[in-house]
Amino acid sequence: MRIHIGTDHAGLEFSTQIQHHLASQGHEVIDHGPIEYDPLDDYPAFCIRAAQAVVRDQAQGVDALGVVFGGSGNGEQIAANKVLGVRAALVWNISTAELAREHNDANVISIGARQHSFDEASSFIDRFIATPFSGDERHARRIGQLAAFEQDGVLLPDPRAGAAENTMTDASDSFDPEAG
Repeated sequence: MRIHIGTDHAGLEFSTQIQHHLASQGHEVIDHGPIEYDPLDDYPAFCIRAAQAVVRDQAQGVDALGVVFGGSGNGEQIAANKVLGVRAALVWNISTAELAREHNDANVISIGARQHSFDEASSFIDRFIATPFSGDERHARRIGQLAAFEQDGVLLPDPRAGAAENTMTDASDSFDPEAG
């Protein structure tokens, strides 16, 4: 499998170790940066490039996934999710790695390099790669709704839209912080 990697300075050492780990398992690893330590670098471009490469490969029929790293993994996940067609999940344990693939068909995961040991992170990545999408109808339906929204901004109808009591346009107008 082809694995695209992107990070920032906080995840650089981690990224290098993970790349060796994945290559030793026979994966083709493509590093989207950075190439050297710079404590002031910015993660968006590195993570977005990795995410774009995953989408491009998958569109061409290449079996590919992505992994992005940062201090917490939060910003890196947000950056990857800006790419049309990416479903990036923040992973912090084996279960979230497995569910990201099984239920959400995630094609990118994000991990906080300052939050986990190498052994933990590599086990999350290994599980993510090894877990297939379940294909269950409910999960496929939800992924389809996300893809439709990405394409044209369409959502399912709001079930509250016809309720007469629920006609407020701004809920903050009626919020009383003193009410118990």
